[in-house]
Amino acid sequence: MNYRIVGADGKVYGPIPLEQIQQWLTEGRADQRTPVYVEGASNWTYLGLLPELHAEFAAPPATSTPAAGTASAVLVPSRGTNGFATAGLIFALLSWACCCCLPLNLLGLICSIIALAQIQSQPQPQEGRLFAIMGLVLSAANLLFSLAAVALHLVLNPGVLNWQTGAF
Repeated sequence: MNYRIVGADGKVYGPIPLEQIQQWLTEGRADQRTPVYVEGASNWTYLGLLPELHAEFAAPPATSTPAAGTASAVLVPSRGTNGFATAGLIFALLSWACCCCLPLNLLGLICSIIALAQIQSQPQPQEGRLFAIMGLVLSAANLLFSLAAVALHLVLNPGVLNWQTGAF
């Protein structure tokens, strides 16, 4: 009987014999959560649910690691939400709540840009892209609104700023 498995890279490997799967289990390239399709079956399942591999999972797991350059079938967990993305969104919301606070605008912009750069460069999946984009848009909009409000105030009240002394 032959099998097909899905590697961590999302590619399907096979058809392969049961002995090859047992070897990959020993090497740590597959585990009980690895998706598998058994020839002739109607659906995909997991290696841990196959009766022919029950003995493999009853024993303690192997400590060997996959060789460099080989495709690993071990699933990689998500790393959670990026902290800078959350901070960027919070600063953006606070800048609107505090009536166009310039330091909060800038902090929202900086944190959101850092978050987007980090999320893009991480090899493991990380959440927070939407938070970072929302923080970036809200901070930029608030900054533009603040600058427009200051410019409008100066145009409508020309005597407010003494251009010779630079004082208000």
